Amino acid sequence: MLSKKLALVGLAGVATLVLGACGADNDTSSDSTSTSETTEVSSTSSSAEVVSTASISDDPAVLEAALSADGNWLIAATSDVTFESDVTVAGEFHDKGEESGDIYRKLALYSQDADRNVTAEYTITVPTLTVESENFNIVHGTVKGDIVVKANGFVLDGATVEGNVVFETQEYQDSADVTKNDSSVTGTVTVSE
Repeated sequence: MLSKKLALVGLAGVATLVLGACGADNDTSSDSTSTSETTEVSSTSSSAEVVSTASISDDPAVLEAALSADGNWLIAATSDVTFESDVTVAGEFHDKGEESGDIYRKLALYSQDADRNVTAEYTITVPTLTVESENFNIVHGTVKGDIVVKANGFVLDGATVEGNVVFETQEYQDSADVTKNDSSVTGTVTVSE
């Protein structure tokens, strides 16, 4: 019982660090301010998940579910993760999980300290990551695999893609930013149409 309590306290600390970045890196409005978020933490038999505001895990099954249409607006990896099959990012989500917020979704592949300095970056390995959620941002870290974009507003923010990025239409590519904060793609960036 004591080890579960210690694990939950540790997870709460990680959640606080990751969620602290939420207000800092979304520049969809010029008057964006940082806010504190209250987070409810629950434990399952194989993973821990922050409920209602984010999914934070190193379990591929938890992260894949969080990226689905039934998932969350913020998904954060806590270590390197390998997906054995393709993953689809689907559904419409809003900044901070608030319906009144801008359409926005974030995959955080990093951890940070209390001053929001990035302290570690993580790699997800996936055959193909298909993006169907509008304004999906991959922040820091590395995606090893190809990304297929089927929505407007795709952003790489300080992230690296070791693979190709293929946009379904020219409109999707025109609305994207794959170079924000020194992001890079080692493969090709193309339009499939």
